[in-house]
This record gives sequence, structure tokens and C-alpha cells, in this order.
Amino acid sequence: MTTRIRKVAVLGAGVMGSGIAAHLANSGVRALLLDIVPPKAGPGEDTSSKAFRNKFVLGALANLRKQKPSPIVSEQVFAALEVGNLEDDIARIAECDWVIEVVKEDLAVKQALFEKVEKHLRKDAIVSSNTSGLSIAGMLQGRGADFRKRFLVTHFFNPVRYMKLLELVAGPETDADVVKTIHTFGEGVLGKGIVYGKDTTNFIANRIGVYGMMRTIAEMQKAELTVEEVDKIFGPAMGRPKSAVFRTADIVGLDTFTHVAKNCFDTLTQDEERQTFAAPDFLQKMVEKGMLGDKSGSGFYKKGKGGGGDKEILALDLKTLDYRPQNKVRYESLGAARDVEDVRERVATVMKGQDKAAKFAERVTLDVLAYSSRRIPEIADDIVNIDRGMRWGFGWDVGPFETWDAYGVKAGVERMKELGLKPAAWVEQMLASGRESFYGVQDGRDTYWDIASKSVKPVPESARIAKVEYLKRGNKKIDSNGSATLWDMGDGVTLLEFHSKMNSIDDDIIAMVGTALDETEKNHLGLVVGNDGANFSAGANIFGLLWAARNGEFDTLRKMVGAFQAANQRMRYSPVPVVTAPFNLTLGGGAEMAMGGNAIQAAAELYMGLVEVGVGLIPGGGGTMQLLRNVYGAYSADKDFDPFPFIKKVFLAVGTAKVATSAEEARELGFLSASDGISANRDFQLHDAKQRVLGMAKAGFRAPRPSRFRLPGPSGFATIDMMLYDMSLNNQISAHDRKIAQKLARVLTGGDTSPSVLLTEERLLELELEAFLSLCGEEKTQDRLQFMLEKGKPLRN
Repeated sequence: MTTRIRKVAVLGAGVMGSGIAAHLANSGVRALLLDIVPPKAGPGEDTSSKAFRNKFVLGALANLRKQKPSPIVSEQVFAALEVGNLEDDIARIAECDWVIEVVKEDLAVKQALFEKVEKHLRKDAIVSSNTSGLSIAGMLQGRGADFRKRFLVTHFFNPVRYMKLLELVAGPETDADVVKTIHTFGEGVLGKGIVYGKDTTNFIANRIGVYGMMRTIAEMQKAELTVEEVDKIFGPAMGRPKSAVFRTADIVGLDTFTHVAKNCFDTLTQDEERQTFAAPDFLQKMVEKGMLGDKSGSGFYKKGKGGGGDKEILALDLKTLDYRPQNKVRYESLGAARDVEDVRERVATVMKGQDKAAKFAERVTLDVLAYSSRRIPEIADDIVNIDRGMRWGFGWDVGPFETWDAYGVKAGVERMKELGLKPAAWVEQMLASGRESFYGVQDGRDTYWDIASKSVKPVPESARIAKVEYLKRGNKKIDSNGSATLWDMGDGVTLLEFHSKMNSIDDDIIAMVGTALDETEKNHLGLVVGNDGANFSAGANIFGLLWAARNGEFDTLRKMVGAFQAANQRMRYSPVPVVTAPFNLTLGGGAEMAMGGNAIQAAAELYMGLVEVGVGLIPGGGGTMQLLRNVYGAYSADKDFDPFPFIKKVFLAVGTAKVATSAEEARELGFLSASDGISANRDFQLHDAKQRVLGMAKAGFRAPRPSRFRLPGPSGFATIDMMLYDMSLNNQISAHDRKIAQKLARVLTGGDTSPSVLLTEERLLELELEAFLSLCGEEKTQDRLQFMLEKGKPLRN
């Protein structure tokens, strides 16, 4: 059996197939994408040409470039994608370590393709199907014993780049090493969360998810609730995505949604809730009329004009199938839950309310929980796989059994019986044994109730998973204040965690940087800067900034911003290695903090940028110097290099508030260096950052030498200002925009200097600080900061 997967063939270039191929390329794996030869030629097409024979695949590549959100992390990934067709190039699968079938859900089509694949498949290669509904036994009909051993189902979720779930389903003859190889590759290289399902219709996530959506539709009609009311109830208030129920259906496509439901209805003849999967009349009519959701422009919602003629999102009236303006949704239970941060507590708050929304949420949720309990061991062996499937595949913050724990298992069983619902017998057996929750913590580890053994077991997880939560349980705190905590990660590594609102950078975090470095330099090998939050840091806290600016306290401002610059510089030049671990939103001050370390271990999904111009400022924590150092640093003292192309790159990145949409794009913009690392799996990031610290420390880490910069001074500034002047004449920028850009240009060109002088990092920081402070004095800047503060947002665009 192959131990490493270097190249993968993807057979089928539809939305899923091209998405899988793109994500393989995103992950640094070469992918061969094949599809059928078009059955008919258009006018003037040469049927013998590669352009015609590979038409479907080439069209798929073109679509990858157009799709939003983008399925690719960088334009560079196309270099890892090879194309062909299933007639001329099928033999090329012999080059591949893994072959994934992603053709239409037709058993005969799949069987015919697997017959071809078997003839060319390498003896140590793995083969899988992305089916969501067809049985393994049916697909393997006619295949040899060796093929069967190397076959399994690998069910990705769309969009492949963003959806974490990868369901694995082994056949009765699948070799255990095959499953282990794909698990390791999927988790570590593709960044997926692995769930093990059974060979049943729609496996785990779609079985439970579609049941929940169909049950919601059935109950809402009884409760006389509108589309927008249901989505408000089953959105973030219940730990679900903002797309909730009907918006999710529009995104997926109503034709796809009804197909999955119909597949359940047609094949699950023994399911006691089979009738739930029968599409109601209004849903069938919508599909017949082409009201398919986003793909057709109308579904449960569509863009239109309200009573006042303004553009707005209209909602569907399910009785008339006409669109109408959405009504405001207000319920006491939803209001009570709004400010509850802990998701389990928030869900329980809604479900235990007394109004119409709460009763509806309780009824539907308890129904889904009872149904989920009855599906074990039919679709999965344990509660962990079901909960992970719903979290990773449907975006739930908490899975069914985690939700049940939040409500109370015993209370849930009692309420289910009052409502005429039937939980599985094993739930009551668990309660009778004295166990009162599905999950718990024992010796610092998460545990769950294992149904088969009727005992508590540790939740299985990779050794590469590291979380702040585990450090809390182990009482590993070294020091803390209101916004940050220093933890002992073990093995001589410390972790600086932010926990302010949205992890925005404030005085407490800056102070804790000093504390962290004092402690680490004295007693440890190195420091990681990271956290378990939703974002690394969405910017700087602007309350103190605005107060000082409004009151003319510029000495206070100078101290605040200067302290941030100093903290970032101290991290950079500490005698111990500092590795920052940015992920998701890493904006403004968050980006400056991330660039302040000696190395970055980024999550693959990283949205990083210096966005201060959005509020009339330029970076103040060292961002302009840091980015210039990243982009120009290797050549910055060399008189043979023209600095202007480097300055221009940084000027455009900062001046247009460019935000990278992936870690790879962040590298291309200069926020990451060529040597910085990327963790495909966010759950592994803190572990990977720790290993990076240890590697640097044990390899004899030495702090880098500060950069010196040969910059053009006034002549370079004049070149940029001429461009800005032209833009203002053409009404492309305002006079205030030009002023901000001039301040940025002056910093990047070195102020009053000349190419014969080598400027220090400290001088660039002084220039940046002066420009930042002068812009803080602008009334327009203060008004924008006030607006951001009132909206409860950190310093970001």
C-alpha cells in the first residue's frame, strides 16, 4: 500500500469534481482532472482537437476562476492541475496514488467507469467514490478482490475548500491501511475533519441534516411561521449558521435538496420517519417552476424591491408562492439569547423560553435529537461521529448530542415523552447507569458515552490537536490580565492567548507581550502567540484611541501606539524564538502582531491585511515598516536594487486595504515570508507552531539582524504624489484620500532622506508614528472611529 499521496486523479469535472481537484492543488498535491468527451460538436468545432475533447474540463477550470467564494487559494494552484478526458487519458491514472470518482449519481455509469479504472489502476493505488447515495456493493459489482480491498467512499462536502467534513465509508472488504492512509492524508494535508459512516443512504450529515430541514418545514406550517421567522429562530440563536434553514436550501439548490430528500424517501423503506422525507407540494411546485435558489435567482428568497422601491431581499409566501418584503422578527426568547456568548447556554436559553419561537425551536430540536439517537448504530457507531458530522458538514456550533447535553439529557427525555417523541432505549439505559450527560471530562480529556460497551471512553482525536481549553483544564496558567493570558504549553514553550472582544489589540495585550517575553526569556525555550477564538485578531481596540484623539491627548496617544511598536519589535528581536499563529480575520493591529514574531505558522484560511486606511489612518504598530521589511528586506541595503518596485507593492497593499483571502495569497502580498509555515488543519495549528518554536530553539536560534533601508526620499514621494494628483483630477480619490496616501508615501519613501543613506527600522517607525498621530487629529478620521465604536467594531475596514 502506498504511504504517501503525491498525485490524485479526479474523474468528473462537475462542481464537486473540479472543487475536489482544486482543493488538492490548494494543498500542494498534483491533480489530474478528467471528464467525458462532449457528445456533440458545436458549429466550427474540430472534434479531433484537444480543445474540443477536453472541453468540459477546460470549462471547469474557467469556472473555478469565476466562482465566489473562490475555490482556489491562489492563481498559482493551476500549475498543479492537469487536464484530459476519459477516453484519451484514462491510462494516465497509472501515474496516480489515489483515484476519486465524481461522476453522476447513476449506478450503471459508475460501474462502467470502474471497469475502465480497474484496467489501469496501479497495484498500490487507492480508489474511491464521492457518492452520497449509492451502495458500495452496487458500485463494486463485477470488480476483482484486489480492487475491492482498495476501495472506499470519500464523501466531500461543497464547497470543498471551505467545508471541513470528509465522510469515510469502508466496504466489507476494504483494507484497514487504505482507510488509515486516507484519514491521515485528509486530516493533515487537506485539512478535513474525518467522520466514519456506514454504507447507508446519505451517510451521516445529510441523513440527519435533511431530516432536520424537512421536519422544520413540516412543523412550521403547523405553527404558522414565515420563512424569515424560521431562519431567525434556527440561525445563530440556536448555534446554527446565519443561513439557517431556507437560506441554506437556496445556497445548496432546491433541486439538489429535493433529490437528496427523495433518495431518502425511495430507499429508506424501514425508516420509521420515512414520510418526513416526502417533499411537500409547495417544494415540488417551486422546483417545477425553476425556483431553485441562488442558481436561478429565486428560491425561498430573491432580490427585489420593497414597498418604497428600495432594493431588498424578499421572502417567499409559502401559501401563494409570491414574494413579499420580510417582516421584522422579534421574540423574547431570541432577545434573551442575543447576548449569551456560550453557545450551549444560548441554545438552552432559547429552547427553555415560553414564547412561540421557543416552543417551535424546542419541538423541532427535540424531534431531531430523538431521531439522531435512533440512528445509532445504523448510520454510525457512536455519538461523536454524528456530532462531528453536523458541526463540520452543516456548520452547527454544537451537534445533536452536545445540544441535548446543553438542554439536559434527563429533562430532554422527559419532555420528548410529553411531546410524543421517542428517544432510543440506550439513552434511558445510560441515565439508569448513573451517567447524566453524553460528554464529560476525565483526567483533562474529553470523554463520551460509548453505547456498545455501555461505558465512558475518551473522545478519539489526533495527537496534533492542541487547544487553550486543554491548558485551562491542566491548570497551566502562568499569568493573565483582562485581555490576555500566558500559558505553559510544556516542553519549554509558552503560549500568549488573546481573549478580548474579537481579540482586538489593547493595552492589556500589549502589556502581556512584555510579561510573556520576560517569563519566556528567563525560564523557557520560546513563545507561541495564538488562541482558540473565532479570529486571531480583527484589529485594534479603538475606545482609548478615540478618547485620546477627541480630547487632544496626543502624548497619551504617542505612548499607546509607541508601546505597540515596541512590543512588536521586542518579539522580533527577543533571544528566544517567537512564532505567531494567525488564522481567519487577522487585520490591522492583528496583522502587525502576527508579523512581529520571528516566524509565522498560519492557518490555510487566513484573511490578513493592513486595513487602517478604511478609517482614515495608516498602520501605527509598525505595519508599514514590517511589510516593507518582508518585501524589500533582503535587498534593502543593496545599492544595485531600485527600491521603487518594492515600495509600490507595499504602498498598494496598504493604500488599498488589500486583504489576503488565504495564507498563500498572504504570502504573495508579503505578509508571510517564503519560509513561514501553513497548517491545513486549523485544529493542528497551535501544535505545529509549538513544534516550530522547538525546532528553532533546538537548532540554535539567534535573533535576526535589524534591516536597514536605502530609500529614495523626496524624489520617490514626488513620483507617488504625481500619481495621486492624476487620480484626484479624475475624481478617483478625494482630497482626504490623497492626504492619507501622502502620509503613507512619506513613510515608505523614508521622509527627508536620500539613497546614499541607510535608514534604520527605528527611523521608519518614527515616521510611521508621526504620520499616524497627525491623521488621528483629523476630524474625518475621528468621526469614522466614532462610527466604528458605535457599531462595536475594532479597527478594521
